[in-house]
Amino acid sequence: MSASPSSSLPPVRLHPEAELARDALSTPLLSRAARLARWAGPETRVEAGGVLVEEQLPAAAEVLGLTGDDAAALASEAWRIAVDAGLVEVVDEEAGTVAAGEELGLLFGGSPRDVLDVWLAALEAVLADASVPDLDELIEAMDEGGEVDLSRLDWDAEAEAEFLDGVLGNLYLLTVSEDGPGDDPVPLPALAASMIVPDGSRVPTNDMLEQVSDAMMRLDEQFRLLEPVGLVDYRPVDEALMTDADDTAAQPSATVDDTDVSRYGMVRLTPLGCYGLRARLLDAGFAAPAVGELSDKGADALLDGTAAFPPAAAHAETRSWLAHRDPLAAARELLAAARGADEGAPLRRLRCQQALSLVGPEAEPALRDVLDDAELGGLARVWLSEHGAADVPVPSQAMVFWLTIDTVAAQLAAEGNSEELQALVEGLAEQHSGFFAAAWRVDHPATADVLDAMGRLHPDKKVAKEARKAAFKARSQQG
Repeated sequence: MSASPSSSLPPVRLHPEAELARDALSTPLLSRAARLARWAGPETRVEAGGVLVEEQLPAAAEVLGLTGDDAAALASEAWRIAVDAGLVEVVDEEAGTVAAGEELGLLFGGSPRDVLDVWLAALEAVLADASVPDLDELIEAMDEGGEVDLSRLDWDAEAEAEFLDGVLGNLYLLTVSEDGPGDDPVPLPALAASMIVPDGSRVPTNDMLEQVSDAMMRLDEQFRLLEPVGLVDYRPVDEALMTDADDTAAQPSATVDDTDVSRYGMVRLTPLGCYGLRARLLDAGFAAPAVGELSDKGADALLDGTAAFPPAAAHAETRSWLAHRDPLAAARELLAAARGADEGAPLRRLRCQQALSLVGPEAEPALRDVLDDAELGGLARVWLSEHGAADVPVPSQAMVFWLTIDTVAAQLAAEGNSEELQALVEGLAEQHSGFFAAAWRVDHPATADVLDAMGRLHPDKKVAKEARKAAFKARSQQG
């Protein structure tokens, strides 16, 4: 996976739980499992592990309306999911008898969250199945006695599961990132390459391409298994591409057009899939926020929580938070939470300013209350002016410079050395000929760091040198 458990993933916008629960109930695999659980009775018999006896598979397939050569296999799969998800319980292993499981009642009489919990159990069972060798490989590994000899398999259960988790993690990242494809499907070659080709590798080696091709074929099988449980929408690899494993067309090419790329498989994470993968990521210790989960928290949690959010997600989260509050009370709470001299304070104030831009004129008294505040007076004047308020006092030069340093520090924390920040730095130096002579005196904890950054970012060597000199003076002043 591209992120470590200690890092925070981009926030996901989840559909309402009631809608997701309906999606879960309508997935082919869970709906079949539920129908078999209702069908099961005193005469139903299972073998070791809760597997439905072969003699009863035709009847199970008939209940599900399945026909064709794969009807028995599909019925067997649905039964295994019913057992693994707790819809069916084995009451006597020796006799092989079953009864309805506790989860069956929750599936049809519980809350949306109950339904989703049952679906998550089904998802885990399918993911476990997706990480085992396919039937052909198992048959080839059988010994003379008909037992599978695992030593004959080029298969590492833990590595297979980790690879699939990594692929799904990357698909989640692509789906929730604001600069990702969003609801558009992702080409299977790109997803496979994300796990094999190192970042920054301009031209993949032939060995890498061969590994990508092999991974694509394995992922094609796995996504075919994962689609019926509702995790993904999947367009499989064109069968014609798999007729000859040595055919060069079976390897992804950077020169094919979009129509050709679709022949290699296209996968999209469903809204239900986003919910499921986020739940798994949270269980694995990842910070995987969801838009809207801060709406019942305080302003301090909102400003800190959205600090690393991309713009659109921060905007949506803030709107959700404001919708639950009186505008004036919300403005006062935001301003109080924005204070501070710690490293994260400038970004909190920037998020506060962005939040206040969504509040109407009812918030004016709160902004006027902080006009004389050293940390908030500058942004208060900006808000009042933008909202056409009368009698807005002119800021002192010291306040203007303090607000400037604070704003650049916030942009550095939010975006790093971005093009937008470089343009801001160039504008400041151009508009104020004596900027650096005055800026190093600003009593702000981030003054030296901001001036250092301006020295790095400004393209004019002479101006950059001025900024570095000013940063040195600021550090000397701070002792």
